[in-house]
Amino acid sequence: MRAPIGIIGGSGLYRMEGLALDRAQEVATPFGQPSGPVHLGTLDGAPVAFLARHGEGHRFTPSEVNYRANLWALKSVGVERLICVSAVGSLQAHHRPGELRLVSQFIDKTRHRKDTYFGEGLVAHVSFAEPTCAHVSETLLASGRAMGLPIEGDALYVCMEGPAFSTRAESKLHQSWGADLIGMTQATEARLAREAELCYACIALVTDYDAWREEEEGVDAASVLEVMHANVDKAQRLLRTVVPQLSGAARLCSCGEALKTALFTAPEAVTPEARQRLDLLVAKYGYGVAR
Repeated sequence: MRAPIGIIGGSGLYRMEGLALDRAQEVATPFGQPSGPVHLGTLDGAPVAFLARHGEGHRFTPSEVNYRANLWALKSVGVERLICVSAVGSLQAHHRPGELRLVSQFIDKTRHRKDTYFGEGLVAHVSFAEPTCAHVSETLLASGRAMGLPIEGDALYVCMEGPAFSTRAESKLHQSWGADLIGMTQATEARLAREAELCYACIALVTDYDAWREEEEGVDAASVLEVMHANVDKAQRLLRTVVPQLSGAARLCSCGEALKTALFTAPEAVTPEARQRLDLLVAKYGYGVAR
C-alpha cells in the first residue's frame, strides 16, 4: 500500500477517528528507529499514513524525537504531502486557546537536534524561504473556514528546544518579535520535509498564552492537555475533510523538486556510503546507488 498523504499527530492526537487501519508497519531507516510504527489505512476512503510523533503513550520529549527517522519512514511508504498537528502557546492575545492556526514561517531556536539528512559525503542546501506548502495550507484554510472552525493562516511560529516551557522574559521577547505562536517541534519537521521533497503544512492547536501575561500563572502541562483533549476534534474534523480532497490531486507547487538545485557535491565526489544512505532522496538526480 502506498499512502500519498501523511499525518503526524502530536500532543493529544495519537490516533485518528475515521482511520480504518490496514496494518501497522515497522520501518527501518538509515537514521535509526522512528517514534513508532507507521499506521497505514484509509481516512474516509483516502489512503493515508499516520505516525504518532512522541510515540504511543507520549514517550519522547521534543528533543528525543527522531525526526529524521519519522519523516524518512513516511516518505518510504509513498507520502508526498505531510500534515502535522501540534500544540502551541499563543504569543498574541488574538490567538485564543481552542483555536486553530496554520503556520507559514518559523524562527528556529533549537540547538540539540539533528535536523538535516545531508553531510558526511553529500552536501545539500535547500531553499527554505517559504518553509510550508502554500497549496496545502490554503486548502486547509479554505476548508476550515467553510466548516466554521476558528482558524487563521500566516502564523509565525517560534520553535524552542524544550522540554521546559518559556520563562516570562523569553515569552515577552518572542512576543516583541511579532511572533504569533511558540512550540517545540514544527521547525525541525519542516526542515526535514523540505529536504525530503514533501509538501508540508502545520495545523497548530492553541492551548495557552505561554508566560507573557503576568496576571496569569505560567503555562503547565496539565492545562495544555486539558485544552488539547477538549479541542483536538477540530483538527480531526478538518483532516477528514481535507485528506480526501488532496488525495490523488496534482501537486501544484515546487516542493517535490526541492533538491533539484540544492545538491552541491560533485557527483564523482559523493561517497558510496552517502549514496547508499540517501538513495531514497537523491536517486532521481543521479546521486543514488547505481542500478
